[in-house]
Amino acid sequence: MTFRDLLPYCALTLSLVSPAIAQQAADAVAPEDDTGLSVFENISDAAQDAFAAKAAGEPIIAEDWMIAVANPLAAEAGAAVLADGGTAADAMVAAQAVLGLVEPQSSGLGGGAFLVWYDAASGELTTLDGRETAPLAATPTLFQDENGERLGFFDAVVGGLSVGTPGTPRLMEDAHRRWGQANWADLLTPAITLAEDGFAVSPRMAGAIANDADRLQRFPATAAYFFPGGSPLAAGDLLQNPDYADTLHQLAAHGSTAFYTGPIAEDIVATVRTAEGNPGVLSTLDMALYDVIERPAVCAGFRSYEVCGMGPPSSGALTVGQILGIVDNFALDDPSDPDVWRLIGDASRLAFADRGRYMADSDFVPMPTEGLLDPIYLEERAGLIEGDRIDGFVALPEVAPGNPEWDHAQLWGDDVSLEFPSTSHISIVDRYGNALSMTTTIENGFGSRLFVRGFLLNNELTDFSFATHNDGYPIANRVEPGKRPRSSMSPTIVMEDGAPVLVIGSPGGSRIIGYVAKTIIANLEWGMNIQEAINMPHLVNRFGTYDVEEGTTAADFEVPLTELGYEVSVRSLNSGLHAIKIGDTLAGGADPRREGIALGE
Repeated sequence: MTFRDLLPYCALTLSLVSPAIAQQAADAVAPEDDTGLSVFENISDAAQDAFAAKAAGEPIIAEDWMIAVANPLAAEAGAAVLADGGTAADAMVAAQAVLGLVEPQSSGLGGGAFLVWYDAASGELTTLDGRETAPLAATPTLFQDENGERLGFFDAVVGGLSVGTPGTPRLMEDAHRRWGQANWADLLTPAITLAEDGFAVSPRMAGAIANDADRLQRFPATAAYFFPGGSPLAAGDLLQNPDYADTLHQLAAHGSTAFYTGPIAEDIVATVRTAEGNPGVLSTLDMALYDVIERPAVCAGFRSYEVCGMGPPSSGALTVGQILGIVDNFALDDPSDPDVWRLIGDASRLAFADRGRYMADSDFVPMPTEGLLDPIYLEERAGLIEGDRIDGFVALPEVAPGNPEWDHAQLWGDDVSLEFPSTSHISIVDRYGNALSMTTTIENGFGSRLFVRGFLLNNELTDFSFATHNDGYPIANRVEPGKRPRSSMSPTIVMEDGAPVLVIGSPGGSRIIGYVAKTIIANLEWGMNIQEAINMPHLVNRFGTYDVEEGTTAADFEVPLTELGYEVSVRSLNSGLHAIKIGDTLAGGADPRREGIALGE
C-alpha cells in the first residue's frame, strides 16, 4: 500500500474560522538577500568565463549539452556528467546533491521538487511531483492556536510543526531510474568529496546565515553547523559536512530506501517530534509511504508556442499559462510602453485571483484545469482589460475569480497563503536531445531550521492556508493529511512544432510566476537573447500592488504605473532564473541576481 492508497480514508471534518489576510505579512519578510556575482576560488576557467559572460549580458553558447544551475560547484558537477555522456537526469542528480550541500538555505534532501522532462526518443513530456506531503496526523487546524487564531508565520515555521515528508531523494532516484544511464553511486561522489574535503562558503550562503542568525541558533545542531564556535560562517570559510557525506554514502549504497526507512528516517522523525517549543507530527509511517507521482503536463498556448509545466499541486503552469493566454489576445510590441505592463500586470492579477480560488492538490480537490486554460475563457478574461475606461487606459479597480468550465460544480473560498522565495532551479539539455526543468526547494530560507544528518528539513506545510474556510466556504488549499501544499514553482519547457525551444524556471515564492512569464515574453516576443531576457528588470503584479525592481530601469515605471491607477512598490525582486534556449545551438543563461552559471560544450 502506498501513501496515495490511504488518501481516500484521510478526509477530516473542517472547522470554521475567520480567514486571515496574509499577503501583507508575507511581503513584510524580506526575501533572501541578493549578494550579486561571487568570486569562487578553484573553479574551472569555463566557470570563470561563464561569470564574465553573465556580467556582460551574453549567453553561453554550446553545441552538444548545457546546464544552468544556481551555484558554480553544482554546475561543474552536472557538467562533468554531461561531458562524460550522461543524460540530463544523471546530471540533475549530481547537481542537486551538490546544491543541498553548498546552498542549504534553498534546497536539499530535506525538501521537495517538481520536474518536467522532455524525452527526445519518444517526443513526450512527463512531469514528476516530488512535493512534500502533510503527515497523516496533520489536521486542518494545524496552524491555529487553541482559540482558533492563526499562528504567526515564523511561530509556525521554526520547528517541527511545519515539516512535511521530504520528496527530493525519491524524486532524484525516480528520475534516474527512468532516464539515467550513469552509475547511481558515481553521481553522488562529487557531493561526497566536497562534503568530506570541504568547500568555500559562498557570499550568498554567508549573507543568508547572518540575516537569519536568531532563528538558526534556536536549535543546537543547527547552531553548531552554521555558527561554529559561536560565530556565523563567513564567505570563504572552508566548511566540511561529514554527516552529509555519510547520508549520501547510504543513498549511494542502498538508494532512497535508506532515507525513507531505517536510521535516517528515524532520526528525521525524532528531530521533528522533539523540536523544542514547536514539535511536529511527522511519523516513520509517513516517511515509508512517500511516493513520487507522475502527472500529465499542463500546457497553454502563447503565439505559436505551447508553454508546458507542472500541474496541481503546483499553480505554476496554470498561472503562467493564464497570464500568457490572456496577453496572447493583445499586441505586446514595446516593452518600454507602460500600457504593455498594464496588460501583463492585470492579466497576472486575474490569474492570481483564479489561483487563490481554485488551485490546490488535485488528489484532494476537483480542479477545473482545462477550463482555466480554455482559450475562450481566457479571451473572456482578456476582455476585462481591453479598451478605454473613463480616463483612458487604467488599472482594473478590482479583480475577482472567473467562472471557468467544470466537469462538475464546486464552491471554494478564496485563499492568500504565505509562500517564500528560498528555492533553486536547474535547467539541463543533454547530448541526446533530452531536456529537464526542475525547481527544488525547502520553502523558507533554511526551511524549518531543523538540521539532521547533515541537511535541513523543510517548512513546506506553511504553504497551506492557515485558515480552513473563507465566508463559509472551504479553502481548497487547506491542510489535510497526506495532501501536498500548493506551490508556485514553475519549471517550464516551451514547445514549438513538437520540439522544445526553451527550458526555464526560477525561485522567488509566488513571484516565480511573474519572473518566468516575463522572461518567456522577453525572449520569445521581444527577441532578447536568453541572458538579456533573464537580466531584464522585473515588474510583477499579483494582488494589485505593482512590484518594480529597485536600482534598475524598471523603477522608471513608478510614475507611469501610478498614473494608470496602480499602487507601486519599488523593492528588491530577487529571482534566480536559469534557462536554456534551444535552436541550431544551445544558449544558456543564469540570473545575475544570484551566483549561478550556465556551462556547456
